Amino acid sequence: MIAALTLDGLTVRRGERTLFRGLSATVPAGQALVLIGANGAGKTSLLRTIAGFVRPDAGSVGFGDLEPEAARGAQVHLLGHLDGLKGGRRAGDELAFQARFLGADDAGIAAAAERLGLKPLLDLEVRKLSAGQRRRLAFARLMAAPRALWLLDEPFAPLDVKWRAVLGQVLSDHLSGGGMVVAAVHDPLPIPAATLDLGGLA
Repeated sequence: MIAALTLDGLTVRRGERTLFRGLSATVPAGQALVLIGANGAGKTSLLRTIAGFVRPDAGSVGFGDLEPEAARGAQVHLLGHLDGLKGGRRAGDELAFQARFLGADDAGIAAAAERLGLKPLLDLEVRKLSAGQRRRLAFARLMAAPRALWLLDEPFAPLDVKWRAVLGQVLSDHLSGGGMVVAAVHDPLPIPAATLDLGGLA
């Protein structure tokens, strides 16, 4: 498990523009950090930097005693704006394929589908699901294959009030088990969280 996520003096540029410079923060196990700021401030870029998809121009990302490559490969989930689901595949097949790739077993997959109300939807093609249903399917991957650090980009955007409450409890349970959450948001998360404001222009 990751004892803490540490951002130390991160600088990230996009083209000629510096998104943020000298950014530092620590997220201990069992806690959440929300990223706020205007569109284009670098919230998504910061999530992708933590996940290893963007190389910072300066600074580092630490995962406690774990080497970054090992931590990212076995202990980090990234759920972006796009759910990464294949539209032509049955929802049940897509969930099983992706979750098993991440190390889930059948019991974990079934439990995640049950908690997120997906069982009646599993025989439908993904493209026939609503945006909120697809987001729940994407979240089920995280629940079925537990990893310590969840990186979430506007996680609740397509969800209605009922499912925001359910996913809020899922996040709370994840933190209670020693997990961590870093989420880019416009609307507040329904869990206690520290805030990192990246500023930026509207």
